[in-house]
Amino acid sequence: MKTSSTTPTRIFSGSRPTGPLHLGNYLGGIKGYLALQEKKEYDCIYAVVDLHGITSPYNPQNYPQQVQELVLEYLACGLDPEKAHLIIQSHIPEHIELAYLFSTIYPVSRLQQLPTYKDKKKNQPHYVNLGLLSYPVLMAADILIYKAQLVPVGKDQLPHLELTREIARKFNRLFGKTFPEPQAYLTPGAYVPSLTGQGKMSKTNPKSYISLIDNLETIKNKLAKVPTDTGKGKKIPSTGGVATLFTLVQLFQGEEKRKEYEKLYLSTGIKYQSLKKELALAIYQALQPIQEKRNYYLRRPKLVRDILTAGEKYARTIARETLNEAKEKMGLL
Repeated sequence: MKTSSTTPTRIFSGSRPTGPLHLGNYLGGIKGYLALQEKKEYDCIYAVVDLHGITSPYNPQNYPQQVQELVLEYLACGLDPEKAHLIIQSHIPEHIELAYLFSTIYPVSRLQQLPTYKDKKKNQPHYVNLGLLSYPVLMAADILIYKAQLVPVGKDQLPHLELTREIARKFNRLFGKTFPEPQAYLTPGAYVPSLTGQGKMSKTNPKSYISLIDNLETIKNKLAKVPTDTGKGKKIPSTGGVATLFTLVQLFQGEEKRKEYEKLYLSTGIKYQSLKKELALAIYQALQPIQEKRNYYLRRPKLVRDILTAGEKYARTIARETLNEAKEKMGLL
């Protein structure tokens, strides 16, 4: 593991194992998160937050495989066990215990006001559970159990991070200075639009994304379904399927190629079949190294177990120390 002459700034980030990572996850977040491990001033802990995943409907028979798949994809995307630590959240029970302690000092009314909770209630009306309501409290415990100072997040997670800061402040006020107030680290990730032409790629809509493990034929088939127009117009579309294609061209074939297509769109017209075919190949070629690395780890289950064991041993030492400090200050030790 990396060493530094000064105490490094701790970073924590986690992803739910609710499906395969897609281009949006990778370019919009994971790639930026993993770049942080290259900086000596950071001590990075990355997690598969499987306890968060079960607050939504899931299949317990498939869930262990989903967890394992996310571990493989983290490693395939470039997590370096010599520079960062990889853990599975449920393997470190201190997360849950600290979350319970936090739940005794935080008001239910504040949790009910969170927009993400309201959205989840609307999207899964038959699966509204206590875990869903207290999701942000467990998220706070995930971060504060390691006294993380920086948290890579998307803008949609900023309300949850502010709640984490509120919990840290309240605990410190009630029981004495214990936790830092973590700051958001907004990585400069790319916005990857949905293949439907509406919004961004999302795990909740399988038709919206290209996953990191898709083969060339699958990518071709998915791009073939992206809605288009006649291929010619007076103005470059800023929304819809054509805008999605132009964005993907820029991300995977470069800005010059996008400008080339835009000129054609405003003049003689674009043949989308050719564009989609070339784009599919460019995306597949970009994903090949990730898929090859995933297969490398897939063939070495013991190596993966060793990486997790090392990461969890490192993380649990910190977690146990933090939990004991919190319990002592609360009069429980």
